Amino acid sequence: MIDLMVKSFVSFFQYPSAWGIGLAIGFGVVWLACYRPPLFKKPWLWAVLVSSPFLTLAASSFILFPLMQAIDHFLRQWVLGYWILVVLIPLVLLGVLVLEGSKLVPVVVYWWRSGKNIDPKLGLVIGAVAGAGFAIFSAQHQHNLIFFTGWNWAWAVHTGGFWALAGFWESFFTVAAQIAFSALAGYGLARGRGWQFYLIASGLHALLNYGRVLLVALLPDLHEEIYIAAVAVAVTAWALWLRWRKTKTTDEPEKSFP
Repeated sequence: MIDLMVKSFVSFFQYPSAWGIGLAIGFGVVWLACYRPPLFKKPWLWAVLVSSPFLTLAASSFILFPLMQAIDHFLRQWVLGYWILVVLIPLVLLGVLVLEGSKLVPVVVYWWRSGKNIDPKLGLVIGAVAGAGFAIFSAQHQHNLIFFTGWNWAWAVHTGGFWALAGFWESFFTVAAQIAFSALAGYGLARGRGWQFYLIASGLHALLNYGRVLLVALLPDLHEEIYIAAVAVAVTAWALWLRWRKTKTTDEPEKSFP
């Protein structure tokens, strides 16, 4: 089992591609810029950005992976075959709870070190940065697998049409969603409603993942890509509204985040 967990961890570093990594960073920069994180005024945010993907990857490989293996061991194949859409509900929920919890670790660390009193908008931005770290890393892994198959622009334009770009469309909006989920969780933590917003972020993440499963099973073609974009835009709009809405001014220095 240990070997399998290590292989799961290492697999995210296979088949590196300059184009795959570059596109992932570009997608992350586009969506994260909407939150205007003060990366140069608060350099410690770079530590959040860098540490988040490794924390989440470690949780995925060494916590989530063995749990999924154990569940698969106890469920018979005929149960999975006949009840796959039902069985996937708790599996999806378990997965997003682990992932969103691990992405929230850097936010919790800063919140704890600050005496459990930070501006909600700062909490939201820290969450967005943490989400961006994992989102970029996950997207580059997906892109690298696409390029490893021999994907090239000439083939995409002349023979593949939109389907040749579907993987990049999906990762572009998935990056947005991953950032927004973590931003909402960070906002809730700073507001003193950490577990509520953690469950909301996890629920939205589960809605995205399980909705994709349903659409693949019931309505293939372009429905999955449209669904991903719609969920990502809606959740991002909520997170950005919380980030940029006007709030009452206060004299407390920790509440002066722009």
